[in-house]
Amino acid sequence: MDSHGSPILVERRGAVGLVTLNRPAKLNALNAALLEALDQALHELDDDADIGAIVITGAGERAFSAGGDMQEQVDAMEGLPSPRRGSALATVRACQTPTLAAIRGYCYGGAALLAIGCDIRISGEDGRFKFHGASYGRGIGGAILPRIVGAAKAKELLFTGDDVAAAEALRIGLVNQVVPSSEVVDYAVAMAERIAGNSPRAIQIIKQTIDLALPAEQAQAYENQANRGLSHSQDSQARFRRAASKVIGLSSSSGGGLHQGGEGG
Repeated sequence: MDSHGSPILVERRGAVGLVTLNRPAKLNALNAALLEALDQALHELDDDADIGAIVITGAGERAFSAGGDMQEQVDAMEGLPSPRRGSALATVRACQTPTLAAIRGYCYGGAALLAIGCDIRISGEDGRFKFHGASYGRGIGGAILPRIVGAAKAKELLFTGDDVAAAEALRIGLVNQVVPSSEVVDYAVAMAERIAGNSPRAIQIIKQTIDLALPAEQAQAYENQANRGLSHSQDSQARFRRAASKVIGLSSSSGGGLHQGGEGG
């Protein structure tokens, strides 16, 4: 489907939801219609108990997204009729379901914010990142980026608006993995499938604990309290029994030399 169709494509691959930004002729620029459709798609997938992880990517080979639709924003500043724009960063961070960005080509401006709002970022070798809000008078990115790359590197990227290639993005921790560009979606979906195979509630607790970014003692108290309830759930107990039976079986076959243990057990 081209840019004249739906601005968002949604596909379910088993327990993984694949969301595609679909304005390839405009480098998947984030206009109001796309942001509204993205918000709806993510809400629907987040509410679907059969979906354990969500992958977000861009149509075509040139861009995840080149960022916000500048013409639409200029029209709004000049008082011309324009639809109200949502926030891609706020939308993706509201998801309780784990989110992965599968990135090819340009990932600039608002798209870079969308990417850092995701839990995990997989980049193709052609990925390029830029946080250039300061160049046009916007102080954005400072709330989230330091938690990913550290304060000093975040200041460098946000102050300068420098272009960051995929290899450098991997070195500084901006992305989790760099893979051949043609494989980025399949790689991200395969990782999402592994995530979806784990306990949904356990993943939610881990995600919430990390995202709260509390001091270590408070974060540990939050985690302990959440796990007290989780450990008594039927799902958790069934998963633990299955894991324990495998470990005990391996231990028996190896003469008892295999270490047995499980945190929180």
